[in-house]
Amino acid sequence: MAALTLALPKGRLLDPALALLSRMGIRGIEADSRRLLLADEEAGLRFVLLKPADVPTYVEYRAVDLGIVGKDILLEQQPDVYEPVDLGFGFCRLVVAEPRELWERDDPAKWSWVRVATKYPRLTEQYFSARGVQVEIVRLDGSVELAPLVGLAERIVDLVQSGETLRVNGLVEVAEITRSTARLIVNRAAMKTEYAAINRLVARMRGRSHAASRAGHPRSEPGPRAPLQ
Repeated sequence: MAALTLALPKGRLLDPALALLSRMGIRGIEADSRRLLLADEEAGLRFVLLKPADVPTYVEYRAVDLGIVGKDILLEQQPDVYEPVDLGFGFCRLVVAEPRELWERDDPAKWSWVRVATKYPRLTEQYFSARGVQVEIVRLDGSVELAPLVGLAERIVDLVQSGETLRVNGLVEVAEITRSTARLIVNRAAMKTEYAAINRLVARMRGRSHAASRAGHPRSEPGPRAPLQ
């Protein structure tokens, strides 16, 4: 039987994802490995390391069978995949923020038009349109917090965990758009052709992620509430 392939996201979700796999008895995957394709023959799994935003594409087109990715990316991209497990780790919030000096005199209820820098154009458009606010979106891939500092856009929409990066850059949170945790996603065709193997892996991941929560393993926040579904 062919091994299942699981996409792991580089960056902030990788260490907790590896910790989950370790609790499942899957070890030996190096977080700092330069190899992009790894395998655990005993577990019947292969792993690829991807940029988080690429994980849904690899899963949707079945370059891999499964993947771990943040809910924020799923909401933004809306891929055609199954999402069977909220893994619970990697909690963060997607927020609107602006410079403190603007915030001190600002009234969001009076917004009619805004320019916003973000990595999340779909969610940003959805949020402001739902409130009757015209939005000009400046799409960025790098440090979004820089945009207000150099006059590119007065406001940003970005992920925050502790909020420290906002504070360091003189920004203040104005509104919360949604909340996010890591999710396991599965290719729809793979779910049919590899049903038994995928169901076993899903059950193990669900059990270990829930056990970690009960045992007091770190989660950034208790269960998320997402205004956007």
